[in-house]
Amino acid sequence: MSMTDLLNAEDIKKAVGAFTAVDSFDHKKFFQMVGLKKKSPDDVKKVFHILDKDKSGFIEEDELGFILKGFSPEARDLSMKETKTLMAAGDKDGDGKIGVDEFSSLVAES
Repeated sequence: MSMTDLLNAEDIKKAVGAFTAVDSFDHKKFFQMVGLKKKSPDDVKKVFHILDKDKSGFIEEDELGFILKGFSPEARDLSMKETKTLMAAGDKDGDGKIGVDEFSSLVAES
């Protein structure tokens, strides 16, 4: 399954394009722009599993830095500052990684 099976390709392109400048990434705006906020809980979990590149059941900090590439291969990497900000917002239990329930909460709060 690819991201465009779940989200509109044009929405993804616009959202990725809106955050091309370093340190401009805002996960709340991004999740709204790609249409993730409007998706069912099941679809949000499917997106999580696409982003979980090593299939560990978690999105670790190194994977989080490449989150935009999970939506579009041409997208940029997040800066360390953006990655740390996103981890702090998503890692509710403080274990240094984002699980599927934490990801779902992160999207729901957007």
